[in-house]
Amino acid sequence: MRQAGIPFSGIYEISKVLTAPARLEITLANVVNVLSSFLQIRHGAIVVLAAEGQPEITATADIPRPSQSGARSVVPKAVIDHIVTTGVPFVIQDVGKSELFQAELRTPWSSGTVPITFIGVPVKAENKILGTLSIDRVRNGTTIFPSDEDVCFLTMVANLVGRTIQLHRSLSQKGQRLIEEQHRPEKSLIAERSAPGRHPHVKIDGIVGESPALKQVVETVSVVARTNSTVLLRGESGTGKEFFAQAIHELSPRRKKPFVKLNCAALPEGVLESELFGHEKGAFTGAIAQRAGRFELANGGTLLLDEIGEISPAFQAKLLRVLQEGELERVGGTKTLAVDVRLICATNKNLEMAVANGEFRADLYYRISVVPIVLPPLRERPGDIPRLAKVLLNRFNKENESELTFTPSALDVISQCYFPGNVRELENCVRRTATLARSSTIVSSDFACKNSQCLSSLLWKGVDRSHGGNTDELAQNNVMPAASPRPTRYIGASQDDVSSVKACDSNNPGCPAMRSRLTERDRLIDAMEKAGWVQAKAARILGLTARQVGYALRRHRIEVKKL
Repeated sequence: MRQAGIPFSGIYEISKVLTAPARLEITLANVVNVLSSFLQIRHGAIVVLAAEGQPEITATADIPRPSQSGARSVVPKAVIDHIVTTGVPFVIQDVGKSELFQAELRTPWSSGTVPITFIGVPVKAENKILGTLSIDRVRNGTTIFPSDEDVCFLTMVANLVGRTIQLHRSLSQKGQRLIEEQHRPEKSLIAERSAPGRHPHVKIDGIVGESPALKQVVETVSVVARTNSTVLLRGESGTGKEFFAQAIHELSPRRKKPFVKLNCAALPEGVLESELFGHEKGAFTGAIAQRAGRFELANGGTLLLDEIGEISPAFQAKLLRVLQEGELERVGGTKTLAVDVRLICATNKNLEMAVANGEFRADLYYRISVVPIVLPPLRERPGDIPRLAKVLLNRFNKENESELTFTPSALDVISQCYFPGNVRELENCVRRTATLARSSTIVSSDFACKNSQCLSSLLWKGVDRSHGGNTDELAQNNVMPAASPRPTRYIGASQDDVSSVKACDSNNPGCPAMRSRLTERDRLIDAMEKAGWVQAKAARILGLTARQVGYALRRHRIEVKKL
């Protein structure tokens, strides 16, 4: 029997795979890989159907196959047709006794006399079947696996996969239309700005950056904004979740209606209910007049609920009713009010873990996580740091009627910082440095190692706390980043890098801070070597679970050494 909470962990890992920038074939193959790490299966496959009903993509744990190779050797055509026609899950405890598998039993479905169990579910999006998701496993003796749990889990995964397929197709159609327009004489300007055969970069006013991760988010936002689907913005603190929520509203058909926002973590439960639903006169002490809530104020427009993961379980039930029915009652009132609101939620909390721990309702999680969008942290887009720094400095200049500029050396120094507080911390760093600048030109020496949190955050990155990093020493040197109570742990910075950062002091204010350029695969190998190739020890070093380390080893195709 699987460990409790694994389905939610699996959904979390799969949602990260589905939101990662990659071709659809690779994304689907990665989903099957994740399934194999959470379920005891022999084979897994996702079959995507074309408009005429024939297999377009067949993704397995190893190789995504194009339509030419078909899906017959992976899942029998008769089985696919059955699932698509009925639109319901299909479970066979022994494929050897099923007529649908008779033509295929000589190849992948033959396993001697050992029974093989098959489970298949339809992949849907907006009540349209786009394909199938299936697994098969070899039964041990007379053991029968809990198919009901597996069907429920696979159905949730299939729904997420269906929306991802639909989103990729929408992006592809949009790109194709723009490519066709490039060949028209009146669209010559578009042809100059967009290379043929590539998706043009959608521009959103105020969003600065050219990194692939940011471009993927911008393209997703531009597509999602045209619908009324609920969006869940995820990402670390300071990545600009509120800004992207505003962009979704401005690009949507609701842009002429109100955009209302509320930080759920800033208010106690009683006040939060009144703020969202409104209250009647005399409903409680101090309610001297009737007041409309945020849902009413946002009627016809967009409502942003920031820090959605911080609301109490009791209030989650009340919020779920409004989201399901589109109706609410003011506090102290009896009249039911209908509201039409496009909901955007934002959080930096691991909601999947909160659901597994009973802190967050599963039904509310699935209600708000219709289109999850993960915003990349600043450390994953270092090339955007100089551009952002210039924009933030220009904003400072306008506010203070100054004409400060960065020298190339200053931009080089700030580009090598870690910024655990992301764009918010970068803005603080730019403003602090501009305020204390000794001339109209900001040079590298203006970033003092002991007084600049942006450079001290690099030291925080370089020290591996799991190896006993001296927290007291860091605090005494004023390098503890207050904006990051749980800093992300990165393993792999060389000892020379760490030593060079530690050597910074007030006598050397412009010391160079080397940013670790090791990849995730390099850090994983480094941790495994330090742990003597024991996965449990490497997991403690990396701040992960042993299961996550095992999955990462398989994903990067790293062979575990036997010492």
